Amino acid sequence: MARTIIVGDVHGCVTELGRLLDAVAPGAADRVLFVGDLVARGPDSLGVLSLYRQVRGQAVLGNHESKLLAAHRALAAGARRPRVSALHYGLLHRLGEADWALLEQLPLSLVVPEHGLTIVHAGVHPGHGPEQADPWTLTHIRSIDPHGKPSPRHDYEPWANRYAGDSHIVFGHNSRLGLQLAPRATGIDTGCVYGGQLTALVLGAGQAIPGDPLQRRELLRSVPAARAYHTNRDSPS
Repeated sequence: MARTIIVGDVHGCVTELGRLLDAVAPGAADRVLFVGDLVARGPDSLGVLSLYRQVRGQAVLGNHESKLLAAHRALAAGARRPRVSALHYGLLHRLGEADWALLEQLPLSLVVPEHGLTIVHAGVHPGHGPEQADPWTLTHIRSIDPHGKPSPRHDYEPWANRYAGDSHIVFGHNSRLGLQLAPRATGIDTGCVYGGQLTALVLGAGQAIPGDPLQRRELLRSVPAARAYHTNRDSPS
């Protein structure tokens, strides 16, 4: 029976992605979905995009893809050098036309009705569903500030703790907290690029995500990072 395999933030960690795919062994009928941030910070973003194509992957837009696309558009328009890190700037000149076309087509969310879930990169405002969220929230939120507004900061309450919407949210973007098993949201950014793990949530055909965190853990598959490729996980972006 066909499975749905949802992979956390890869960030160019091609070796770990290859090992994770070997471990879950997707068949021809399985879907391999990604929570965004396929590229940047890790050692081989082009290799990740190649594997992504091989498994006929689908992904949502991450904040790093969004940043790269904005810089690429600025360069194409003849603007000044975009304000991006050296790692991102290097990628601007290594990605080919097919790669840019792939990134341009990434949606902000993927609805997977047979599992009762929606995939976004970062999250949603707890008081709204993903269909009501703005692009910044979907790609950058980590928490809710004391005034009830979406925030990229790590030191406020995680948005997932308050979320109680109809669609279960599967997301990434918050490696500081790592695995998050909130009642109606599952965070699977386990910090591979920082020396942690690369994690996938594997669901059988039509399987709903269990509300019990212990049962949900049984659906996760992880491989350890070969090493830490990047050290700055404190950036709000």
